[in-house]
Amino acid sequence: MERPAPPWGALLSQCRWWERYRSINHRVDASSLRMYRWYYSRICQWGLGLTIAMVLLLAFVERPSSLSISSDPWLRSPPWEPPCGLTESIEMVCLIIFSFDLASICLNHCHILFRPQSYLIVISFSIIDWVLSVSMVCDEKLRIRRLLRPFFLLQNSSLMKKTLKCIKRTLPEIASVILLLALHLCLFTMIGMLLFAKTEDPKKNEEWRLHFRTMPDSLTSLLVLLTTANNPDVMIPAYSLNRAYSIFFVAFSVIGTYCLMNLLTAIIYNQFRGYLLMSVQTSIIRRRLGIRAAFQVLTCKGAQQAEAQQYADVGYMDREQFRKIFDELDKDRIKEHPPLPQYNSPVLQRLQVVFSHYYLTILGNAVALANVMCICTILVLNSEKSIAERDNYIMEIINLCFILYYMFEMCVKIFAFGWRGYLSYRNNIFDGFLTILLLVLQITIYVTYRLPYSHWNPSSHGVMSLWEMVRLVNMLIVFRFLRIIPDIKLMALVASTLLDLLKNLRAFAGILVVVYYVYAVFGIWLFEGAIKPPPEISVLSNTTMENITSNFSMECGTYEQLGYWPNNFDDFAAAIILLYDVMIVNNWQAFMDAYSRYTTEWAKIYFVSWWLTSSVMWVNLFVALILENFIYKWDRSHSCSVTDVEKIRYESSVQLIFKEQIQEPTEEELLCQLHQHPHLDLH
Repeated sequence: MERPAPPWGALLSQCRWWERYRSINHRVDASSLRMYRWYYSRICQWGLGLTIAMVLLLAFVERPSSLSISSDPWLRSPPWEPPCGLTESIEMVCLIIFSFDLASICLNHCHILFRPQSYLIVISFSIIDWVLSVSMVCDEKLRIRRLLRPFFLLQNSSLMKKTLKCIKRTLPEIASVILLLALHLCLFTMIGMLLFAKTEDPKKNEEWRLHFRTMPDSLTSLLVLLTTANNPDVMIPAYSLNRAYSIFFVAFSVIGTYCLMNLLTAIIYNQFRGYLLMSVQTSIIRRRLGIRAAFQVLTCKGAQQAEAQQYADVGYMDREQFRKIFDELDKDRIKEHPPLPQYNSPVLQRLQVVFSHYYLTILGNAVALANVMCICTILVLNSEKSIAERDNYIMEIINLCFILYYMFEMCVKIFAFGWRGYLSYRNNIFDGFLTILLLVLQITIYVTYRLPYSHWNPSSHGVMSLWEMVRLVNMLIVFRFLRIIPDIKLMALVASTLLDLLKNLRAFAGILVVVYYVYAVFGIWLFEGAIKPPPEISVLSNTTMENITSNFSMECGTYEQLGYWPNNFDDFAAAIILLYDVMIVNNWQAFMDAYSRYTTEWAKIYFVSWWLTSSVMWVNLFVALILENFIYKWDRSHSCSVTDVEKIRYESSVQLIFKEQIQEPTEEELLCQLHQHPHLDLH
């Protein structure tokens, strides 16, 4: 049955709190709705996000502090340690805010949507641990509440919770492949120990001595080979004796690295995509339910108003029209460019046609490419010269000519499109900002060092030397060359995919932050101060790194020989960088070997678990999301021009990517759920 359409202001004010795919199962009285709107207001959510960021960033300041220039134990100066009570006061303020957050949510819908037990336990335990810290004058060995801080980040994002559920659901399939990997690893380990057993000839024992001496050494060598980090080093001693030994290592890598590891990627992609589709389906049902409830409430009010006021001419809107309105509101606004300015003079009109043509942009790209090529040529010619030997005269003249052309291009585009039209294009904003910045730097160079002449004196006349200023100009020119990206279809498609990753993958970045945070805290607890420079080297603090390295010899490829001293667990920032290096898996065996030698063999479990979590789980999940996003854009871009690629970016939210696979709920399903609402009376 169609109902009279209420005024638009009332419609939007009644429905706007359901437009973010949230559940409608909350109290709907006036005071509760005011609190609900206040809680989900931009200022409140930004404040809560700032509080979460603040409590997470405390790890960089707390003991052991990361506030030093270098993490190298040879070069590191004593970091600034905050006085007792400073970080604790900030943390207590954050905990109070989290307590208010818990109370605000519970007042509206904790009985259905939100289970406060975990939130309450984390806050309570954090306060108890905080009291113990203050009572011990901040001299406690462990701050257990550090491990609990990432919970606040997870709690504030529903998509992060869905991602965790997705990972949990994928674990059985992943575990089956990992079990197969373990079987593959154990099988080849035993075969390797049989192939490379110790012989009577010492010359033939190099492979045994380096990689297959014991069962743990054999497992570690082949596990690292699975990541290709020690290839071909691990097989060189055996391969030098007999080329047939390469079959063992090639077979291991083909089966493990190229088959089983890629199969793991496929499983994660398939399982995640299926679960994300289910999650999006649930979100769509929530949205349709909210819109249907709004329509039901507003039609009742509209009918009452129509009967009371006796409208003579009343407009009507059915459910489908009402839903389509919100479908349109759900789309990002596509920015339209203002009309071109009008000129009366025929000459100006002809010039406007010329300067607004696409060929001018192509010419500008060609000129930018020529500028970059000139810089590359000069850099190659001066690569062996010191700063004092370089003559910046030619480079300055070349840069001046190109910058003048950039100014000319910017001015004629402003003439052709007008100020508003010029600024309506994002690439023009990027291009114009860098052009003005280059002009300011060029003027600063001439004011400081006068007009260019051969053999300019590169000595510093101010904050920056001439070479530093010229180098900055060249960097900006190279960076400006990125303006070609929107004009090449495939590059524009890839760039828009990367931009969408920043918009749609915040939840996954949050999961990565949580994992990094937890492992960094555990790493500091387990390995802080475990690796120290040898005493006879520590006293040589004024010696250069090259001299220090040459004064002692260690086995090739080890932590000490490679000079990995800055990579340690002595503070939170250093721990984050070390975990990143292990995630990349390049030479990660050096870190695992060093910490197992300086502490215990059980340290390998920490590094292997981090490799499985970060490099195997999260990186594959990230690859799956990139594939899904890019395939969606690629399929839609075949019939599009370069200018249409930007429009696709407005339709690449998670909900719209899976639009074709989503099943719309039926009217009966919506009404059934509406009648189950605990606070909404539709009669």
